[in-house]
Amino acid sequence: MSRSYDRALTVFSPDGHLFQVEYALEAVRRGTCAVGVRGKSVVVLGVEKKSALQLQDPRTVRKVAMLDDHVCVAFAGLTADGRILIDRARVECQSHRLTVEDPVSIEYITKHVAGIQQKYTQSGGVRPFGISTLIVGFDPNDTIPRLYQTEPSGIYSAWKACAIGRSSKTVREFLEKNYTEELDREETIKLTVKSLLEVVQTGAKNIEISVMERYGVITNLETAEIEKIVATIESEKEAEAERKRQRLAATQAGQASMAMGTASGTQTPGGGAGAGAGAGGPTHPPFPGGESGVQ
Repeated sequence: MSRSYDRALTVFSPDGHLFQVEYALEAVRRGTCAVGVRGKSVVVLGVEKKSALQLQDPRTVRKVAMLDDHVCVAFAGLTADGRILIDRARVECQSHRLTVEDPVSIEYITKHVAGIQQKYTQSGGVRPFGISTLIVGFDPNDTIPRLYQTEPSGIYSAWKACAIGRSSKTVREFLEKNYTEELDREETIKLTVKSLLEVVQTGAKNIEISVMERYGVITNLETAEIEKIVATIESEKEAEAERKRQRLAATQAGQASMAMGTASGTQTPGGGAGAGAGAGGPTHPPFPGGESGVQ
Protein backbone atom coordinates (compact mmCIF):
# COMPACT_ATOMS: atom_id res chain seq x y z
CA MET A 1 0.00 0.00 0.00
CA SER A 2 2.88 2.35 0.69
CA ARG A 3 3.75 2.61 -3.01
CA SER A 4 0.61 4.60 -3.71
CA TYR A 5 1.28 7.14 -0.95
CA ASP A 6 5.04 7.74 -1.07
CA ARG A 7 5.11 9.68 -4.35
CA ALA A 8 4.28 13.05 -2.77
CA LEU A 9 5.66 14.41 0.47
CA THR A 10 2.45 16.16 1.52
CA VAL A 11 0.16 13.10 1.19
CA PHE A 12 -0.60 11.06 4.30
CA SER A 13 -1.21 7.34 4.09
CA PRO A 14 -4.50 6.06 5.61
CA ASP A 15 -2.65 4.93 8.76
CA GLY A 16 -1.14 8.39 9.29
CA HIS A 17 2.38 7.92 7.87
CA LEU A 18 4.44 10.32 5.78
CA PHE A 19 6.57 7.82 3.95
CA GLN A 20 9.10 10.33 2.63
CA VAL A 21 9.91 11.34 6.22
CA GLU A 22 10.31 7.69 7.18
CA TYR A 23 12.62 7.18 4.22
CA ALA A 24 14.69 10.13 5.46
CA LEU A 25 14.96 8.40 8.86
CA GLU A 26 16.17 5.29 7.06
CA ALA A 27 18.88 7.40 5.36
CA VAL A 28 19.98 8.49 8.84
CA ARG A 29 20.13 4.87 10.04
CA ARG A 30 22.39 4.03 7.11
CA GLY A 31 24.81 6.87 7.94
CA THR A 32 27.89 6.63 10.11
CA CYS A 33 27.41 6.61 13.86
CA ALA A 34 27.68 9.75 16.00
CA VAL A 35 27.60 9.87 19.80
CA GLY A 36 27.19 12.74 22.25
CA VAL A 37 27.83 12.42 26.01
CA ARG A 38 27.31 15.15 28.59
CA GLY A 39 29.51 15.16 31.70
CA LYS A 40 29.55 17.31 34.80
CA SER A 41 31.38 20.23 33.20
CA VAL A 42 32.20 18.93 29.72
CA VAL A 43 30.38 17.64 26.66
CA VAL A 44 31.94 15.24 24.13
CA LEU A 45 31.06 14.46 20.52
CA GLY A 46 32.37 11.28 18.94
CA VAL A 47 31.82 10.25 15.33
CA GLU A 48 32.68 7.30 13.15
CA LYS A 49 34.77 8.36 10.17
CA LYS A 50 34.76 6.51 6.89
CA SER A 51 38.19 5.42 5.73
CA ALA A 52 39.64 7.97 3.31
CA LEU A 53 40.67 6.74 -0.12
CA GLN A 54 44.35 6.45 -0.89
CA LEU A 55 44.54 9.71 -2.86
CA GLN A 56 41.95 11.60 -0.80
CA ASP A 57 42.82 14.33 1.68
CA PRO A 58 41.29 13.17 5.02
CA ARG A 59 41.03 16.76 6.27
CA THR A 60 38.17 17.38 3.84
CA VAL A 61 36.08 14.53 5.31
CA ARG A 62 34.56 16.00 8.48
CA LYS A 63 31.49 14.94 10.42
CA VAL A 64 31.84 17.60 13.16
CA ALA A 65 31.48 21.34 12.49
CA MET A 66 31.34 24.58 14.47
CA LEU A 67 28.21 26.72 14.18
CA ASP A 68 29.57 29.47 16.44
CA ASP A 69 32.39 29.89 18.93
CA HIS A 70 30.41 27.98 21.55
CA VAL A 71 28.19 25.67 19.45
CA CYS A 72 29.31 22.42 17.82
CA VAL A 73 27.34 19.97 15.70
CA ALA A 74 27.75 16.38 14.51
CA PHE A 75 25.41 14.69 12.04
CA ALA A 76 24.53 11.33 10.57
CA GLY A 77 22.98 10.78 7.15
CA LEU A 78 23.51 12.52 3.82
CA THR A 79 26.66 14.64 4.05
CA ALA A 80 25.53 17.12 1.36
CA ASP A 81 22.31 17.79 3.27
CA GLY A 82 24.37 18.31 6.41
CA ARG A 83 26.52 20.94 4.69
CA ILE A 84 23.47 22.97 3.61
CA LEU A 85 21.86 22.79 7.05
CA ILE A 86 25.13 23.80 8.77
CA ASP A 87 25.49 26.83 6.49
CA ARG A 88 21.97 27.99 7.32
CA ALA A 89 22.57 27.54 11.04
CA ARG A 90 25.81 29.56 10.84
CA VAL A 91 24.00 32.42 9.12
CA GLU A 92 21.36 32.41 11.87
CA CYS A 93 24.06 32.50 14.57
CA GLN A 94 25.66 35.58 13.03
CA SER A 95 22.30 37.23 12.36
CA HIS A 96 21.37 36.76 16.02
CA ARG A 97 24.63 38.38 17.13
CA LEU A 98 24.01 41.31 14.81
CA THR A 99 20.39 41.77 15.85
CA VAL A 100 20.44 41.36 19.64
CA GLU A 101 24.21 41.70 20.22
CA ASP A 102 24.33 38.39 22.09
CA PRO A 103 25.37 34.90 21.00
CA VAL A 104 22.66 32.30 20.53
CA SER A 105 21.71 29.85 23.23
CA ILE A 106 22.04 26.16 22.42
CA GLU A 107 18.30 25.57 22.59
CA TYR A 108 17.60 28.54 20.31
CA ILE A 109 19.86 27.33 17.50
CA THR A 110 18.59 23.76 17.96
CA LYS A 111 15.01 24.99 17.59
CA HIS A 112 16.00 26.93 14.48
CA VAL A 113 17.62 23.87 12.87
CA ALA A 114 14.62 21.69 13.76
CA GLY A 115 12.31 24.36 12.29
CA ILE A 116 14.14 24.23 8.96
CA GLN A 117 13.90 20.44 8.93
CA GLN A 118 10.19 20.54 9.78
CA LYS A 119 9.44 23.08 7.02
CA TYR A 120 10.77 20.61 4.47
CA THR A 121 8.23 17.99 5.57
CA GLN A 122 5.12 19.95 4.51
CA SER A 123 6.12 21.74 1.32
CA GLY A 124 5.47 20.50 -2.16
CA GLY A 125 8.31 20.05 -4.62
CA VAL A 126 10.98 19.44 -1.94
CA ARG A 127 12.14 16.49 0.12
CA PRO A 128 13.07 16.20 3.82
CA PHE A 129 16.67 16.61 4.98
CA GLY A 130 18.17 13.14 5.26
CA ILE A 131 20.15 13.86 8.43
CA SER A 132 19.86 13.88 12.20
CA THR A 133 22.07 16.19 14.24
CA LEU A 134 23.64 16.31 17.69
CA ILE A 135 24.13 19.92 18.81
CA VAL A 136 26.30 20.63 21.87
CA GLY A 137 27.76 23.65 23.62
CA PHE A 138 27.51 26.07 26.53
CA ASP A 139 25.06 28.91 26.89
CA PRO A 140 26.51 32.41 27.47
CA ASN A 141 27.38 33.02 31.14
CA ASP A 142 26.60 29.42 32.04
CA THR A 143 28.78 26.44 33.03
CA ILE A 144 26.25 23.67 32.36
CA PRO A 145 26.92 21.70 29.15
CA ARG A 146 24.02 21.19 26.73
CA LEU A 147 23.25 18.33 24.35
CA TYR A 148 20.35 18.31 21.87
CA GLN A 149 19.23 16.03 19.05
CA THR A 150 17.17 16.90 15.97
CA GLU A 151 15.51 14.51 13.50
CA PRO A 152 14.38 14.83 9.85
CA SER A 153 10.78 15.21 11.02
CA GLY A 154 11.66 18.41 12.91
CA ILE A 155 11.59 16.91 16.42
CA TYR A 156 14.24 18.15 18.85
CA SER A 157 14.96 17.08 22.43
CA ALA A 158 17.60 17.40 25.16
CA TRP A 159 19.71 14.40 26.20
CA LYS A 160 22.32 13.32 28.74
CA ALA A 161 23.81 10.88 26.22
CA CYS A 162 22.59 10.02 22.73
CA ALA A 163 23.55 8.19 19.55
CA ILE A 164 22.41 8.59 15.94
CA GLY A 165 23.24 6.78 12.71
CA ARG A 166 24.29 3.19 12.13
CA SER A 167 23.50 0.79 15.02
CA SER A 168 22.32 3.72 17.12
CA LYS A 169 19.94 1.47 19.07
CA THR A 170 22.81 -0.77 20.18
CA VAL A 171 24.96 2.20 21.18
CA ARG A 172 22.07 3.85 23.03
CA GLU A 173 21.44 0.67 25.03
CA PHE A 174 25.15 0.58 25.93
CA LEU A 175 24.99 4.19 27.09
CA GLU A 176 21.89 3.49 29.18
CA LYS A 177 23.76 0.71 31.00
CA ASN A 178 27.02 2.58 31.53
CA TYR A 179 26.12 6.27 31.87
CA THR A 180 26.35 7.80 35.34
CA GLU A 181 25.82 11.31 36.61
CA GLU A 182 28.70 13.68 37.38
CA LEU A 183 31.20 12.24 34.87
CA ASP A 184 34.52 14.08 34.77
CA ARG A 185 36.43 14.89 31.58
CA GLU A 186 38.39 11.64 31.26
CA GLU A 187 35.40 9.44 32.13
CA THR A 188 33.21 11.24 29.60
CA ILE A 189 35.77 10.80 26.82
CA LYS A 190 36.31 7.13 27.70
CA LEU A 191 32.57 6.41 27.71
CA THR A 192 32.22 8.08 24.29
CA VAL A 193 35.04 6.03 22.81
CA LYS A 194 33.72 2.83 24.43
CA SER A 195 30.29 3.37 22.93
CA LEU A 196 31.74 3.97 19.46
CA LEU A 197 33.83 0.80 19.71
CA GLU A 198 30.54 -1.12 19.91
CA VAL A 199 30.10 -0.45 16.17
CA VAL A 200 33.55 0.65 14.93
CA GLN A 201 35.72 -2.42 14.40
CA THR A 202 38.80 -0.70 12.99
CA GLY A 203 39.84 1.12 16.18
CA ALA A 204 41.10 4.66 16.68
CA LYS A 205 41.86 5.50 13.05
CA ASN A 206 38.14 5.73 12.24
CA ILE A 207 37.09 7.67 15.35
CA GLU A 208 36.95 11.44 15.72
CA ILE A 209 36.51 13.02 19.17
CA SER A 210 35.71 16.66 19.95
CA VAL A 211 35.66 17.91 23.55
CA MET A 212 34.05 21.19 24.66
CA GLU A 213 35.08 22.07 28.22
CA ARG A 214 33.62 25.54 28.63
CA TYR A 215 32.25 28.43 26.63
CA GLY A 216 34.27 28.82 23.44
CA VAL A 217 36.90 26.19 24.31
CA ILE A 218 36.85 23.08 22.11
CA THR A 219 39.57 20.47 21.57
CA ASN A 220 39.84 17.88 18.81
CA LEU A 221 41.77 14.87 20.05
CA GLU A 222 44.68 13.65 17.97
CA THR A 223 44.73 10.08 16.68
CA ALA A 224 47.57 9.18 19.07
CA GLU A 225 45.49 10.28 22.07
CA ILE A 226 42.51 8.25 20.88
CA GLU A 227 44.77 5.22 20.36
CA LYS A 228 45.93 5.45 23.98
CA ILE A 229 42.33 5.52 25.19
CA VAL A 230 41.44 2.55 22.96
CA ALA A 231 44.45 0.60 24.27
CA THR A 232 43.36 1.28 27.86
CA ILE A 233 39.82 0.13 27.09
CA GLU A 234 41.08 -3.04 25.42
CA SER A 235 43.32 -3.90 28.39
CA GLU A 236 40.39 -3.36 30.76
CA LYS A 237 38.23 -5.66 28.63
CA GLU A 238 40.93 -8.36 28.69
CA ALA A 239 41.29 -8.09 32.46
CA GLU A 240 37.52 -8.33 32.90
CA ALA A 241 37.39 -11.38 30.60
CA GLU A 242 40.16 -13.03 32.64
CA ARG A 243 38.27 -12.39 35.88
CA LYS A 244 35.14 -13.92 34.34
CA ARG A 245 37.11 -17.02 33.29
CA GLN A 246 38.51 -17.40 36.80
CA ARG A 247 35.07 -17.05 38.38
CA LEU A 248 33.64 -19.57 35.92
CA ALA A 249 36.46 -22.05 36.64
CA ALA A 250 35.94 -21.64 40.40
CA THR A 251 32.20 -22.17 40.02
CA GLN A 252 32.70 -25.31 37.93
CA ALA A 253 35.21 -26.70 40.43
CA GLY A 254 32.78 -26.08 43.29
CA GLN A 255 29.96 -27.78 41.42
CA ALA A 256 32.19 -30.78 40.64
CA SER A 257 33.23 -31.21 44.28
CA MET A 258 29.59 -30.96 45.40
CA ALA A 259 28.61 -33.59 42.84
CA MET A 260 31.36 -35.94 44.07
CA GLY A 261 30.27 -35.46 47.70
CA THR A 262 26.67 -36.16 46.83
CA ALA A 263 27.62 -39.31 44.92
CA SER A 264 29.72 -40.71 47.81
CA GLY A 265 26.95 -39.93 50.30
CA THR A 266 24.33 -41.90 48.34
CA GLN A 267 26.30 -45.22 48.24
CA THR A 268 24.56 -48.18 50.04
CA PRO A 269 26.31 -49.03 53.36
CA GLY A 270 26.29 -52.78 52.73
CA GLY A 271 29.80 -53.40 54.03
CA GLY A 272 29.10 -51.54 57.27
CA ALA A 273 26.05 -53.67 58.03
CA GLY A 274 28.01 -56.89 57.56
CA ALA A 275 30.82 -55.69 59.77
CA GLY A 276 28.37 -54.77 62.55
CA ALA A 277 26.88 -58.24 62.49
CA GLY A 278 30.27 -59.95 62.72
CA ALA A 279 31.36 -57.82 65.65
CA GLY A 280 28.94 -59.32 68.11
CA GLY A 281 25.52 -58.41 66.85
CA PRO A 282 22.62 -60.73 67.38
CA THR A 283 22.58 -63.81 65.19
CA HIS A 284 19.44 -65.12 63.58
CA PRO A 285 18.80 -68.50 62.13
CA PRO A 286 18.80 -68.56 58.37
CA PHE A 287 15.49 -68.36 56.63
CA PRO A 288 14.48 -71.15 54.36
CA GLY A 289 15.49 -70.48 50.84
CA GLY A 290 18.73 -68.67 51.55
CA GLU A 291 20.31 -65.98 53.70
CA SER A 292 18.27 -63.20 52.24
CA GLY A 293 14.99 -64.88 52.99
CA VAL A 294 13.81 -64.54 49.42
CA GLN A 295 12.38 -67.76 48.07
